[in-house]
Amino acid sequence: MFDPLSVYNGYTALIAGLVTSFHCVAMCGPLACAFAPSPRNGTSGAQQRLSENPSVILSAYHGAKLFAYGLIGALAGAFGSSVLGFVQEGVLKWLPWLLVVFFLLVAFRLDRLLPKPKRLGGVYRKLSAKFLKLPKPYAAGFMGLASPLLPCGPLYIIFGLALFSGSALQGLEFAIGFGLGTLPLLWFAQSRFFKLQGGSSRRWITRLQQGIALFAALIVGWRLRGTLGFETETFFCF
Repeated sequence: MFDPLSVYNGYTALIAGLVTSFHCVAMCGPLACAFAPSPRNGTSGAQQRLSENPSVILSAYHGAKLFAYGLIGALAGAFGSSVLGFVQEGVLKWLPWLLVVFFLLVAFRLDRLLPKPKRLGGVYRKLSAKFLKLPKPYAAGFMGLASPLLPCGPLYIIFGLALFSGSALQGLEFAIGFGLGTLPLLWFAQSRFFKLQGGSSRRWITRLQQGIALFAALIVGWRLRGTLGFETETFFCF
């Protein structure tokens, strides 16, 4: 018997992170790119060069961000594992369909309408203002740890889904998978922030994102067809 939760894993979360990564750049970019490397002329000394090294700065940010995501995912999964015992089995089989809805929202750019926790965003801005007074690698690390406070609707959907992952380990896997999916494009945006503002770059990235999201929705929906009573044998019987 097909287990609908088999699509509810780190691989699916990775795709979710990939298709929402443009959302991260467009909606949260000015905050997440506040410490972006900016080449300076006349720098001298090994310590100065290290503190301005883009790889060091971005590694500090993304490493801390993945740690924060994983911690929240694990805590959500651990808490949710006790909640699942009170949820009817008939309801559980529909939970993975939230991923299909999630991908469709991104595919049709409706994710922009998701509510954002503005108060948390305000806290993040205040913290980032203090962090930016530190050397860039430290600022990047602390801002990465605080990144779950960013006003990002899709991120909080992912944390909500991690709540019903079934265990702390699965919640961690789901949150880390999502974080890894957002990493490539956000890394590129942070290292080339001002160059990415051009309209042509944004258009092709948006179209790519929408195409991947729609494809992911179709694949996940196909794998979940068993929850609707459509098995492979009956589906192909005409």
